Amino acid sequence: MRKKVIAGNWKMYKTQMEASEFLQGFLPHLEDTPPDRDIILCVPYTDLFAMSQNLHGSSIRLGAQNVHWETVGAYTGEISAPMLTEMGVRYVIVGHSERRQYFGETDETVNMRIKAAQSARLTPILCVGETKQQRDMRETESIICEQLEGGLTDIDQTNLIIAYEPIWAIGTGDTCAAKEANQVIGMIRSQLKNADVPIQYGGSVKPDNVDEIMAQPEIDGALVGGASLQPNSFARIVNYQNI
Repeated sequence: MRKKVIAGNWKMYKTQMEASEFLQGFLPHLEDTPPDRDIILCVPYTDLFAMSQNLHGSSIRLGAQNVHWETVGAYTGEISAPMLTEMGVRYVIVGHSERRQYFGETDETVNMRIKAAQSARLTPILCVGETKQQRDMRETESIICEQLEGGLTDIDQTNLIIAYEPIWAIGTGDTCAAKEANQVIGMIRSQLKNADVPIQYGGSVKPDNVDEIMAQPEIDGALVGGASLQPNSFARIVNYQNI
């Protein structure tokens, strides 16, 4: 039975005070959330310690947005896996398209980061996805297969989450049709050694489309960007309705 995993990616938003205010509005919505749903908040590094303390005893799990492949070293501005685990972090996003686009992330560095995360018993959330140009040229499958092959070389697939995020749908409001996302995620699953790896959809997930997305048989969750910044909207996504 594959787990249902709903993760919020706050990106570069929210100070510690704003994060605390978010929790005050969000936590009361979880009283009736089904226990089979894992809820993760992937917050900026500056929020991790305070969030770890505020989330103690709750059902929410803490995630980071990146991790370096070395445990120590002269890597100014980077954060290592031991630094994350010390603060109670259990998950980490790796290979997000914004990291690939703006910070030179490659399949090779993604692979090294995943290995570092798993060595520290963190669960990596590997992001894969195609650009609009690649989609228009019908290269979706080949691009994603290439990302999977490079990112998952010698990786333990029993401690892994994958997020399919079509780049053309991230932050644009242009959501991939649920059936199309389901088809791509089914293709991703066919490339894995472990068919029970949870695979999320990400890309303009909102309260008004989450029910249809989560009704798809191959989709095991959502990686949510902008809609995870507001307590009410993220609560509606976490508490999606089975249809």
